[in-house]
Amino acid sequence: MSASISTGVADLVRDALAVYRDDPAAVAALEGYARRLAEPLRIAVAGMVKAGKSTLLNAIIGEEIAPTDTGECTRIVTWYRYGHSPRIMLYPVEGEPRTLPLKRVDGRLVFVLGRARAEDVERLVVDWPSENLRDVTLIDTPGIASLSEDVSARSVTFLTPADTPSQADAVIYLMRHMHASDLRFLESFKDTAAARSGTVNALAVLSRADEIGAGRIDSLISAADIAERYRRDHSLRKLALGVVPVAGLLAQSARSMRQSDYESLALLAGMDRPARERLLISVDRFLRAAVPEGLSTDARAALLGRFGLFGIRLGVVLIRNGFAEPTPLAHELARRSGLDALLEMVAVQFHARAEALKARTALVGVETLLRASPRDGSGQLAAALERVHANAHEFRELRLLATLRTTGVSLNHELADEAERLIGGWGMAPHLRLGLEPDAAPNEVSSEVRQRLNRWRLVAESPLTDRSGMDACRVVIRSCEGVLAECAGLQVNH
Repeated sequence: MSASISTGVADLVRDALAVYRDDPAAVAALEGYARRLAEPLRIAVAGMVKAGKSTLLNAIIGEEIAPTDTGECTRIVTWYRYGHSPRIMLYPVEGEPRTLPLKRVDGRLVFVLGRARAEDVERLVVDWPSENLRDVTLIDTPGIASLSEDVSARSVTFLTPADTPSQADAVIYLMRHMHASDLRFLESFKDTAAARSGTVNALAVLSRADEIGAGRIDSLISAADIAERYRRDHSLRKLALGVVPVAGLLAQSARSMRQSDYESLALLAGMDRPARERLLISVDRFLRAAVPEGLSTDARAALLGRFGLFGIRLGVVLIRNGFAEPTPLAHELARRSGLDALLEMVAVQFHARAEALKARTALVGVETLLRASPRDGSGQLAAALERVHANAHEFRELRLLATLRTTGVSLNHELADEAERLIGGWGMAPHLRLGLEPDAAPNEVSSEVRQRLNRWRLVAESPLTDRSGMDACRVVIRSCEGVLAECAGLQVNH
């Protein structure tokens, strides 16, 4: 189904290019939409100042290439995309782009801007040979609600333009608490021209989750409870597809763990428990201690800077519980950090519907152009645009998902929840739509979806179901039929 959406929208953009061929600005915009259809999905990482955006981005990429200090580079919109060889390009507000020198210090990429000031730079583009960037372009944005109005304006203008599609197809939004500023930004992102076409396309991350429990070993359990409460909150539920707690610093360091990190943690794990617990009471005590022997002051500072007290405590416990090699320990720390859960949600909510999200952005761009600059031939384009909207079931799913999470439909709570799951609100894969285990056999999936299909046909035929409920039923039934067809194809292939 996604391929047909991409083809239909690509044809529409091509026809629009023919109609507007003598308008340079329109041609440039339309060629940009055509490129976006062919490029990986664009996901922006946004949030207030000090929310941990760059740290989380490093964790997702698996390498420390995004600057995490408070220098000039954190004030610049920076794109990270796949490239066969590393390269950093600076695009100034005025003038030609130029290549920046590549420099790494202690394993971390350092951006050397030279004499360029942040306000004179439109964006940085980092090409990096990371497998995690093959299917997605990640965009690091300056902090929302910064003390510097110029810094905040960069992110707001980039992500929520007034009358054009956002540069991002979706957003991962970081927040330390559910603040009014967070809700205002998510509301404004949802109200952009692209988002108004009908979907909720943001994920919320409860960042620096280890700090919620003051660095205790059970901090992420407390953070998970808070994230679940936020997820159910109506004011956030209508703006974000989910809320995931992540200890960003731990996630970043786990994904880039060094042998020296493991050796330092192993020395701590070798101490007796009472002495170790006294050592890890506070940062000051840890840095000033003379034990264990062999752990230098520099090594303590490096370990603390990379993992924090929470990460150190957790790493030591895991080593004592049998994670006696660096690689298994790194994988377990990444899992415990919440990163794996976030990556899974990004996969099921964004990657699985990437073609629909990109196509929707292009459609909004064409629609905006037709409205702002009508001309001979634009009427035919408008009719073709309506046909694409009407025939693309993915768009109907996205619109219904937005409706279910905002105004709601005239279905009881149980049916509304089931509808949200069946149309892909919890993930696009058949087992996620049906609430089955990932390894469910095709015949089990087929049997389950037939039961759901029959149920929703009965709901649609009920005289008690009004117009809005009927419209929702049609979308759900079509989604179930799609899953059934997919199952039939799998069974034939087997």
